[in-house]
Amino acid sequence: MAHVPASERRPQLVRAAIDLMGREGIAAGSTRAIATELGVAQATVHYTFGTKEGLYRAVLEQVTLDLIERVRQAVPADGTFEQTLGALAAAQWRTVREQPNHYQLLTELLLYAVRTPALSDAPRSHYGEIVEVTADLIGEAAQRTGRTLAQSPALLARFYLAGFEGLVAQHVALPDEASEQAGLRNLVAALLALADGRLDPAQPA
Repeated sequence: MAHVPASERRPQLVRAAIDLMGREGIAAGSTRAIATELGVAQATVHYTFGTKEGLYRAVLEQVTLDLIERVRQAVPADGTFEQTLGALAAAQWRTVREQPNHYQLLTELLLYAVRTPALSDAPRSHYGEIVEVTADLIGEAAQRTGRTLAQSPALLARFYLAGFEGLVAQHVALPDEASEQAGLRNLVAALLALADGRLDPAQPA
């Protein structure tokens, strides 16, 4: 096989790992299996990432970026505040429906990271980025539409994401499309009520 620069090989290996572990689960993601998936020597994986944990970190970062990018592209640049939040929720839910393996892989990686010292900071980084991006989208929508928020965009983002991840867990364990769509609409309605001050939040102790 012709020599491929590390700058090109790294994203290829990450994509191969996402494809493999998305299909078969994180337990299948050995460096040997990922090397076989791409058709390279196992030493190439070790040289590129150092350790299996280094590879898993790169996979987690890429899956996070992919999900964020899909949502950013789907959120409209115009429309009312209500329409924008509805579009945000709908776009995120489409990623769940269209890429269920990615969400399952993301969940597995986060749980693995919590119990792995070399990756213990990864869940905080992941959730911090997701909260920040969601808060930015909510804040930008409010500013664009002249909406005065009763709560901070960060608080609204945390509230919304907590509910959304609950819906994802139910979808994985006990799928029911009608209930999921109703739950998503109720979540957006509750988010709007919180944003408008019609729902009083409990404050952190």
